Amino acid sequence: MRYFELDILVVADQLTEAYVEIFTAPPWQHRDAEATRAAFRERIESDAHRPGFRAMLAMSDDGEIDGFVTGWTTQAPFRTDRAYGKVTTRLGADRVSDLLVGAFEVDELGVRSHARGTGLGRRLLSALTATAPGGRAWLLAWNQAHDTLAFYRRIGWQEPEPLPGNETDVVVFLSPS
Repeated sequence: MRYFELDILVVADQLTEAYVEIFTAPPWQHRDAEATRAAFRERIESDAHRPGFRAMLAMSDDGEIDGFVTGWTTQAPFRTDRAYGKVTTRLGADRVSDLLVGAFEVDELGVRSHARGTGLGRRLLSALTATAPGGRAWLLAWNQAHDTLAFYRRIGWQEPEPLPGNETDVVVFLSPS
């Protein structure tokens, strides 16, 4: 595994191709590959400049990316773009502030199909969150990604209860520590 910060941009093309392969396959098969490619490439260019950005990549012997994990330290004020509004709806502003702001936010975790079932996802996630501020990390997942949800539950990530009546299509997980 290789650790990256801003230098992730050196392998941005390879990372983008791995992302597209993973996140246009089931259960995300409804995503257009070209639109996914363009959106992720733009996002990684921006995300690499976030405070606390870090990434881990697992490379095969032939130099291909088998898996990756990216993230950064969640800043205040809590964002409202992407799925962040759903996180605030689900947990409420006070719990977002208490649980998520200042913690390490895992943004993307992906393992190519040929490397699944090897423990690679767990190793990547553990390596990247090992130095999380105060041992605190969080992530969100789509509620229709059933295998993904089962994976996080199996490795001990916890789900804070949503506010009554405020379930969304995202599930928030807190790191086991």
